[in-house]
Amino acid sequence: MKTREEIYNEMMEAVGGAIGFTPNAACDLAVRMQAVAAEAEALHIEAEWVLAQCFPQTASGEYLDRHAQMRAIERNPAAAAIGTIRFGVTNAALDALPIARGTVCMTADGTRFETTADAVLAAGARQVDVPARAIEGGVRGNVTAETVRMMVPAPVGIVYCTNPAAFYGGCDAETDEALRARIVASYYHLPNGANTAYYEQTAMDCEGIVSARAVGRARGRGTVDVYITSKSGTPTAAQLAQVRERLESAREIAVDVQVLAPSLLTVNVKAEIAVAQGYVFSDVCAAVESALRAYFTGERLGEGVLTARLGSVIYGVEGVENYHLLAPTADLTGQATTLPCLGTLTLTQIEA
Repeated sequence: MKTREEIYNEMMEAVGGAIGFTPNAACDLAVRMQAVAAEAEALHIEAEWVLAQCFPQTASGEYLDRHAQMRAIERNPAAAAIGTIRFGVTNAALDALPIARGTVCMTADGTRFETTADAVLAAGARQVDVPARAIEGGVRGNVTAETVRMMVPAPVGIVYCTNPAAFYGGCDAETDEALRARIVASYYHLPNGANTAYYEQTAMDCEGIVSARAVGRARGRGTVDVYITSKSGTPTAAQLAQVRERLESAREIAVDVQVLAPSLLTVNVKAEIAVAQGYVFSDVCAAVESALRAYFTGERLGEGVLTARLGSVIYGVEGVENYHLLAPTADLTGQATTLPCLGTLTLTQIEA
């Protein structure tokens, strides 16, 4: 792309050749040429930008979304983390204490959660667990256990709240690079109404499904098994039914299609970490756990687990200065029917 200075010099040379001498750089004509050159440069920039938006390999933002729509693909939106909040009192309640749906609780850094169902702390009880989700979608909602501590405001009679287990399943909206990869892949694996790409794409067109793997002749000739996952991992019964209904109407004649949840490949992770100066070990451990849970989502369906990738996730956490991955000790091979999921996580500190 030509710069303003290059455009200006070319214009001045052209004018000089036409009139027989080079105009003075301080004359009125030169000033006008500078203004025209600036506008021409802006047009060059605009043309380059328009050209970039014409192809999925270089488009971005809403224009990349339009390329995706032409391939019947949609950008995966941000998902809210889900979990449980425990409400309690110091002494056994004398009367039933209602906890309304939508009660807001939060962590010390301001990450907010709300209950998704009405609940009651029964008379004589000291605590009750209520399902909840993060108010805003994104990985920020993947908080570790015992971090949700504040109520805003507290239900009448309730003294404290906490989350007995980590919130999980939160993820940011799909990035341009991830969406671009799916669009480009759709050109390499064109669905033709009979191949695995057709069944996988049809399944992923259903709301909430982030990954699908089709296995041909899974139960003999004329059979196809389709394994699906949601962002949080295992699909719900409603999602299985939705995909099953969609594929039943789209399948080939005389083909028996089953829609299944994958079996879980539990990955127990054990590592030693050294924290950078100025960081607290417990805080860094919590961040490592959140990062690993954000990695093990439904998008990992059929993939193997590389120790190098796990190490990259751990080392990429702010505050981790060094690490030693102790388990798994070798890469794990993936299958179309399995979904890797995080099992136990054991983190210890590297001794100086």
